[in-house]
Amino acid sequence: MDEGRREDPGTRLGSWKGLVPLGMAAAAALFIGGGVDVVHRHQRAADEEHDAKPAAKAEKTEPLFVVGVTKPGTALVVRDVHTGANVGLPVAAPEGRRFHRVAAAKDGSYVVASYGDHKVTFQRLRLDGHGRPKDLKDIPNATVPGVSTAWSDLSLSPDGDHIAYVTYRGARSRVDVVSPKTGTHKAWTTKLRARVGSLSWSGATLSFVWSSAGSARHQVRTLDTNGAAGDLRVSKAVMLLPRGSSNAVLSRDGNSLIVAVAKKSELTLQTYTLQGKPIKALWTQKVKGELTGLDVGHTGGVIATAGDLYAQGVPAVPGEDLADAAW
Repeated sequence: MDEGRREDPGTRLGSWKGLVPLGMAAAAALFIGGGVDVVHRHQRAADEEHDAKPAAKAEKTEPLFVVGVTKPGTALVVRDVHTGANVGLPVAAPEGRRFHRVAAAKDGSYVVASYGDHKVTFQRLRLDGHGRPKDLKDIPNATVPGVSTAWSDLSLSPDGDHIAYVTYRGARSRVDVVSPKTGTHKAWTTKLRARVGSLSWSGATLSFVWSSAGSARHQVRTLDTNGAAGDLRVSKAVMLLPRGSSNAVLSRDGNSLIVAVAKKSELTLQTYTLQGKPIKALWTQKVKGELTGLDVGHTGGVIATAGDLYAQGVPAVPGEDLADAAW
């Protein structure tokens, strides 16, 4: 989520030259002429690179690819985690819609939120064995009414059974939890002016960061999504974030929080107890820009967005052209 931007990506009119829907990419390539050989050579080289990886690396559970939403919301791109290079061709947003957010699923697919006509719908992107986009299909049962903005956030539960999404009416937020399988959903709203971000899951518990309008204080709260829908007041306060932090996610076991603390050009991920006591620092890295997002990947690793994309044990992945990313 982007703390600095206030423009709704869904209202932008920027275009992506040469972008076509995924199903039409092969047909469009027939008209590219000599350029198709360049694309094929690039893809063959990528295939050879991944095929040549040692078996030990191939067996690791850490993801090899990042899927990003471009800032205009017109496309999805896939990037190699280790090289930062694009993999395959960009994928166009559905007609009349703009992509806003993306989350990784445990089966290796990605759930993408798109917005248009005052309604949020969800699509599932699948990659082939070499990381190239394979298909993008609607999730027919999952729909959230309301306005998606640059402040909206998305999180997929670890089991993939629930999607949490935040929409806004002015500065007032609404949290919807919808089942991609059945379409059933609950919603929690508030009359207070505040931003709800950094969504994350542990079991049926949804964690988020509450930032009241006009306040520099950021509070982590949790919501039992098995409880009755209604007012966000039913959520429980966990801790106030330390100075220099506005993003935090819940660990998958629900026993601790992972807090991102930015200081000058350095970013530190620090774990805390649910009582707000620091435990240990996970890593510290030099970062390119302002911290705008913190997300838990489907393997439990944490990705921080601060100009580029940062995680433990891999080089920074280019991300300045992205509104959101997941791996």
